[in-house]
Amino acid sequence: MTAPSISRHDLNLLVYLDALLAERSVTRAAQRLMLSQPAMSAALSRLRTHFRDPILARDGNTYRLTPLAERLAEETGFALDAARRVFENQADWDPHESTREFTVLGSDYAFVTLGAAVTALATQRAPHVRFRFTHHTPQIVDAVAEHLRTVDAILIPHGFIDGLPHRDVVTDDWVILAATDNDAVSDVLTTQDLATAPWVFTYMSRSAFTPASLQLQQLGLEPKVECVVDGFLALPAFVAGTRRLALVQRHLSALALHHPGIRVLECPFEATPITEALWWHPVRTRDPEHAWMRELFVEAGRAL
Repeated sequence: MTAPSISRHDLNLLVYLDALLAERSVTRAAQRLMLSQPAMSAALSRLRTHFRDPILARDGNTYRLTPLAERLAEETGFALDAARRVFENQADWDPHESTREFTVLGSDYAFVTLGAAVTALATQRAPHVRFRFTHHTPQIVDAVAEHLRTVDAILIPHGFIDGLPHRDVVTDDWVILAATDNDAVSDVLTTQDLATAPWVFTYMSRSAFTPASLQLQQLGLEPKVECVVDGFLALPAFVAGTRRLALVQRHLSALALHHPGIRVLECPFEATPITEALWWHPVRTRDPEHAWMRELFVEAGRAL
Protein backbone atom coordinates (compact mmCIF):
# COMPACT_ATOMS: atom_id res chain seq x y z
CA MET A 1 0.00 0.00 0.00
CA THR A 2 1.22 3.51 -0.77
CA ALA A 3 0.92 6.47 1.57
CA PRO A 4 -1.82 8.99 0.68
CA SER A 5 -0.52 11.84 -1.47
CA ILE A 6 0.34 15.00 0.45
CA SER A 7 -0.52 17.09 -2.62
CA ARG A 8 -4.23 17.02 -1.81
CA HIS A 9 -3.64 18.79 1.52
CA ASP A 10 -3.29 22.53 2.05
CA LEU A 11 0.02 22.67 3.93
CA ASN A 12 -0.83 26.15 5.19
CA LEU A 13 -3.18 24.35 7.58
CA LEU A 14 -0.11 22.99 9.33
CA VAL A 15 0.94 26.54 10.21
CA TYR A 16 -2.56 27.37 11.42
CA LEU A 17 -2.70 24.17 13.47
CA ASP A 18 0.63 24.94 15.14
CA ALA A 19 -0.58 28.40 16.17
CA LEU A 20 -3.90 27.08 17.49
CA LEU A 21 -2.21 24.34 19.50
CA ALA A 22 0.29 26.79 20.99
CA GLU A 23 -2.16 29.59 21.79
CA ARG A 24 -5.31 27.52 22.54
CA SER A 25 -7.30 30.50 21.31
CA VAL A 26 -8.60 31.48 17.88
CA THR A 27 -8.08 35.17 18.67
CA ARG A 28 -4.49 34.81 19.87
CA ALA A 29 -3.61 32.39 17.06
CA ALA A 30 -4.91 34.93 14.52
CA GLN A 31 -2.85 37.69 16.14
CA ARG A 32 0.24 35.48 16.12
CA LEU A 33 -0.05 34.89 12.37
CA MET A 34 -1.36 38.41 11.64
CA LEU A 35 -4.62 37.05 10.21
CA SER A 36 -8.19 38.11 10.73
CA GLN A 37 -10.21 36.18 13.30
CA PRO A 38 -12.75 34.97 10.66
CA ALA A 39 -9.86 33.57 8.59
CA MET A 40 -8.50 31.67 11.58
CA SER A 41 -11.97 30.43 12.50
CA ALA A 42 -12.37 29.12 8.96
CA ALA A 43 -9.01 27.33 9.25
CA LEU A 44 -10.07 25.73 12.54
CA SER A 45 -13.31 24.57 10.88
CA ARG A 46 -11.32 22.91 8.08
CA LEU A 47 -9.01 21.26 10.61
CA ARG A 48 -11.98 19.95 12.58
CA THR A 49 -13.45 18.49 9.41
CA HIS A 50 -10.17 16.85 8.41
CA PHE A 51 -9.40 15.30 11.82
CA ARG A 52 -13.06 14.72 12.76
CA ASP A 53 -12.19 16.21 16.12
CA PRO A 54 -12.90 19.60 17.80
CA ILE A 55 -9.14 20.25 18.35
CA LEU A 56 -10.08 23.01 20.84
CA ALA A 57 -12.80 22.14 23.37
CA ARG A 58 -14.45 24.79 25.52
CA ASP A 59 -13.65 24.54 29.23
CA GLY A 60 -15.53 27.31 31.04
CA ASN A 61 -14.31 30.62 29.68
CA THR A 62 -11.24 29.10 28.02
CA TYR A 63 -10.35 26.31 25.60
CA ARG A 64 -8.38 23.14 26.22
CA LEU A 65 -6.75 20.77 23.76
CA THR A 66 -8.55 17.54 23.02
CA PRO A 67 -6.64 14.27 23.53
CA LEU A 68 -5.98 14.13 19.77
CA ALA A 69 -4.73 17.72 19.75
CA GLU A 70 -2.34 16.89 22.61
CA ARG A 71 -0.85 14.12 20.46
CA LEU A 72 -0.66 16.41 17.43
CA ALA A 73 1.23 19.17 19.27
CA GLU A 74 4.68 17.54 19.21
CA GLU A 75 4.27 16.06 15.71
CA THR A 76 3.21 19.41 14.31
CA GLY A 77 6.36 21.08 15.64
CA PHE A 78 8.54 18.34 14.11
CA ALA A 79 6.76 18.65 10.76
CA LEU A 80 7.18 22.44 10.61
CA ASP A 81 10.85 22.20 11.57
CA ALA A 82 11.44 19.64 8.83
CA ALA A 83 9.65 21.79 6.24
CA ARG A 84 11.60 24.85 7.33
CA ARG A 85 14.86 22.99 6.82
CA VAL A 86 13.86 21.97 3.31
CA PHE A 87 13.42 25.60 2.29
CA GLU A 88 16.57 26.77 4.12
CA ASN A 89 18.78 24.84 1.70
CA GLN A 90 20.52 26.89 -0.97
CA ALA A 91 22.64 25.98 -3.99
CA ASP A 92 25.24 28.61 -3.10
CA TRP A 93 25.81 29.33 0.56
CA ASP A 94 27.74 32.23 2.01
CA PRO A 95 28.13 32.00 5.81
CA HIS A 96 28.51 35.77 6.08
CA GLU A 97 25.14 36.33 4.41
CA SER A 98 23.23 33.31 5.77
CA THR A 99 20.32 33.66 8.19
CA ARG A 100 20.06 29.93 8.86
CA GLU A 101 19.19 28.66 12.34
CA PHE A 102 20.97 25.54 13.62
CA THR A 103 19.23 23.53 16.35
CA VAL A 104 21.50 21.45 18.59
CA LEU A 105 20.44 19.17 21.44
CA GLY A 106 22.65 18.66 24.48
CA SER A 107 23.19 19.11 28.21
CA ASP A 108 23.78 22.33 30.10
CA TYR A 109 27.44 21.29 30.32
CA ALA A 110 27.67 21.15 26.51
CA PHE A 111 25.95 24.50 26.13
CA VAL A 112 28.04 26.57 28.56
CA THR A 113 31.30 25.12 27.23
CA LEU A 114 31.05 24.18 23.56
CA GLY A 115 27.90 26.15 22.80
CA ALA A 116 29.33 29.40 24.14
CA ALA A 117 32.59 28.89 22.23
CA VAL A 118 30.76 28.07 18.99
CA THR A 119 28.54 31.14 19.11
CA ALA A 120 31.57 33.35 19.78
CA LEU A 121 33.20 32.04 16.59
CA ALA A 122 29.96 32.28 14.60
CA THR A 123 29.45 35.92 15.61
CA GLN A 124 32.71 36.78 13.86
CA ARG A 125 32.23 34.67 10.72
CA ALA A 126 28.48 34.42 10.18
CA PRO A 127 26.84 37.29 12.07
CA HIS A 128 23.31 36.49 10.89
CA VAL A 129 23.41 32.75 11.65
CA ARG A 130 21.51 31.75 14.78
CA PHE A 131 21.94 28.77 17.10
CA ARG A 132 19.14 27.24 19.14
CA PHE A 133 20.38 25.02 21.98
CA THR A 134 17.76 22.67 23.44
CA HIS A 135 18.14 20.23 26.32
CA HIS A 136 18.01 16.56 25.44
CA THR A 137 16.06 14.05 27.54
CA PRO A 138 16.38 10.30 28.10
CA GLN A 139 13.37 9.89 25.80
CA ILE A 140 15.16 11.77 23.01
CA VAL A 141 18.32 9.71 23.46
CA ASP A 142 16.30 6.48 23.32
CA ALA A 143 14.90 7.49 19.89
CA VAL A 144 17.79 9.67 18.77
CA ALA A 145 17.75 8.71 15.06
CA GLU A 146 14.13 9.83 14.78
CA HIS A 147 14.75 13.12 16.61
CA LEU A 148 17.83 13.91 14.54
CA ARG A 149 15.60 14.15 11.47
CA THR A 150 14.16 17.38 12.85
CA VAL A 151 17.25 18.99 14.45
CA ASP A 152 20.77 19.55 13.22
CA ALA A 153 22.78 17.62 15.78
CA ILE A 154 23.11 16.37 19.33
CA LEU A 155 26.09 16.86 21.64
CA ILE A 156 26.50 13.77 23.79
CA PRO A 157 29.42 11.59 24.92
CA HIS A 158 30.20 8.19 23.43
CA GLY A 159 28.34 5.27 24.94
CA PHE A 160 24.77 6.35 24.20
CA ILE A 161 24.55 6.40 20.37
CA ASP A 162 25.73 3.90 17.75
CA GLY A 163 25.54 3.76 13.96
CA LEU A 164 25.28 7.50 13.26
CA PRO A 165 27.94 9.86 11.84
CA HIS A 166 29.78 11.96 14.41
CA ARG A 167 32.83 14.11 15.09
CA ASP A 168 34.69 13.99 18.39
CA VAL A 169 34.80 17.54 19.71
CA VAL A 170 36.41 17.74 23.14
CA THR A 171 37.74 15.44 25.87
CA ASP A 172 37.29 16.26 29.54
CA ASP A 173 37.87 14.52 32.86
CA TRP A 174 36.05 14.42 36.18
CA VAL A 175 36.44 16.11 39.55
CA ILE A 176 34.34 15.97 42.71
CA LEU A 177 32.48 18.83 44.36
CA ALA A 178 32.28 19.07 48.15
CA ALA A 179 31.13 21.78 50.52
CA THR A 180 33.86 23.88 52.15
CA ASP A 181 32.26 23.26 55.56
CA ASN A 182 31.94 19.50 55.02
CA ASP A 183 34.24 18.23 57.77
CA ALA A 184 33.52 14.59 56.91
CA VAL A 185 36.07 14.71 54.09
CA SER A 186 39.50 16.30 53.79
CA ASP A 187 40.98 17.92 50.69
CA VAL A 188 42.30 14.50 49.65
CA LEU A 189 39.48 12.04 49.10
CA THR A 190 39.66 8.29 49.64
CA THR A 191 37.51 5.56 48.15
CA GLN A 192 36.12 5.05 51.66
CA ASP A 193 34.90 8.67 51.59
CA LEU A 194 33.06 7.93 48.35
CA ALA A 195 31.45 4.84 49.84
CA THR A 196 30.14 6.52 52.99
CA ALA A 197 29.22 10.01 51.73
CA PRO A 198 25.75 10.93 50.45
CA TRP A 199 25.65 11.98 46.78
CA VAL A 200 23.76 14.13 44.31
CA PHE A 201 23.78 12.53 40.85
CA THR A 202 22.86 13.80 37.41
CA TYR A 203 20.22 12.01 35.32
CA MET A 204 20.63 8.42 36.62
CA SER A 205 18.47 6.23 34.40
CA ARG A 206 19.02 3.35 32.00
CA SER A 207 19.91 5.68 29.11
CA ALA A 208 21.12 8.70 31.08
CA PHE A 209 24.15 8.46 33.31
CA THR A 210 27.73 9.70 33.53
CA PRO A 211 30.64 7.36 32.77
CA ALA A 212 32.26 8.30 36.08
CA SER A 213 29.16 7.41 38.14
CA LEU A 214 28.98 4.09 36.32
CA GLN A 215 32.63 3.52 37.13
CA LEU A 216 31.92 4.02 40.84
CA GLN A 217 29.60 1.04 40.68
CA GLN A 218 32.15 -0.96 38.70
CA LEU A 219 34.64 -0.34 41.52
CA GLY A 220 32.21 -2.04 43.87
CA LEU A 221 30.95 1.22 45.40
CA GLU A 222 27.21 1.72 45.85
CA PRO A 223 26.82 5.48 46.34
CA LYS A 224 24.06 6.65 48.64
CA VAL A 225 22.16 8.95 46.26
CA GLU A 226 20.06 11.51 48.11
CA CYS A 227 18.88 13.47 45.07
CA VAL A 228 19.03 13.46 41.27
CA VAL A 229 19.04 16.52 38.99
CA ASP A 230 18.76 16.70 35.19
CA GLY A 231 21.76 18.93 34.63
CA PHE A 232 25.25 19.76 35.86
CA LEU A 233 25.01 23.49 36.59
CA ALA A 234 22.62 22.89 39.50
CA LEU A 235 25.01 20.54 41.31
CA PRO A 236 26.78 23.19 43.47
CA ALA A 237 23.45 24.29 44.96
CA PHE A 238 22.76 20.72 46.10
CA VAL A 239 26.26 20.30 47.55
CA ALA A 240 26.84 23.59 49.39
CA GLY A 241 26.10 23.39 53.10
CA THR A 242 25.68 19.60 53.03
CA ARG A 243 27.82 16.48 53.27
CA ARG A 244 26.96 15.47 49.71
CA LEU A 245 29.48 14.89 46.95
CA ALA A 246 28.93 15.35 43.22
CA LEU A 247 30.81 14.42 40.05
CA VAL A 248 31.30 17.23 37.55
CA GLN A 249 33.40 17.79 34.42
CA ARG A 250 36.64 19.71 35.00
CA HIS A 251 35.64 22.34 32.44
CA LEU A 252 32.71 23.23 34.71
CA SER A 253 34.71 23.28 37.94
CA ALA A 254 35.66 26.95 37.53
CA LEU A 255 31.99 27.86 37.29
CA ALA A 256 31.22 25.68 40.31
CA LEU A 257 33.73 27.65 42.38
CA HIS A 258 31.68 30.81 41.77
CA HIS A 259 29.01 29.26 43.97
CA PRO A 260 29.73 30.12 47.62
CA GLY A 261 30.77 27.28 49.86
CA ILE A 262 32.14 24.90 47.18
CA ARG A 263 35.55 23.26 46.78
CA VAL A 264 36.80 21.07 43.95
CA LEU A 265 38.61 17.81 44.78
CA GLU A 266 40.44 15.27 42.68
CA CYS A 267 38.96 11.80 42.20
CA PRO A 268 40.74 9.09 44.24
CA PHE A 269 40.46 6.71 41.28
CA GLU A 270 41.32 6.81 37.57
CA ALA A 271 38.05 8.26 36.34
CA THR A 272 37.27 7.44 32.71
CA PRO A 273 37.56 10.66 30.64
CA ILE A 274 34.52 11.92 28.77
CA THR A 275 34.69 12.54 25.01
CA GLU A 276 31.92 14.85 23.90
CA ALA A 277 30.90 14.21 20.28
CA LEU A 278 28.62 15.93 17.79
CA TRP A 279 26.20 13.43 16.17
CA TRP A 280 23.90 14.04 13.22
CA HIS A 281 21.53 12.24 10.86
CA PRO A 282 23.18 10.83 7.69
CA VAL A 283 20.93 12.94 5.44
CA ARG A 284 22.87 16.05 6.57
CA THR A 285 26.35 14.70 5.93
CA ARG A 286 26.75 16.33 2.49
CA ASP A 287 24.95 19.57 3.38
CA PRO A 288 27.63 22.31 3.00
CA GLU A 289 26.00 24.51 5.64
CA HIS A 290 25.92 21.62 8.10
CA ALA A 291 29.55 20.75 7.29
CA TRP A 292 30.50 24.35 8.10
CA MET A 293 28.68 24.08 11.43
CA ARG A 294 30.45 20.81 12.29
CA GLU A 295 33.86 22.32 11.65
CA LEU A 296 32.91 25.23 13.90
CA PHE A 297 32.24 22.80 16.78
CA VAL A 298 35.53 20.99 16.19
CA GLU A 299 37.44 24.28 16.22
CA ALA A 300 35.63 25.36 19.40
CA GLY A 301 36.59 22.05 21.03
CA ARG A 302 40.24 22.60 20.15
CA ALA A 303 40.07 26.06 21.74
CA LEU A 304 38.71 24.57 24.97
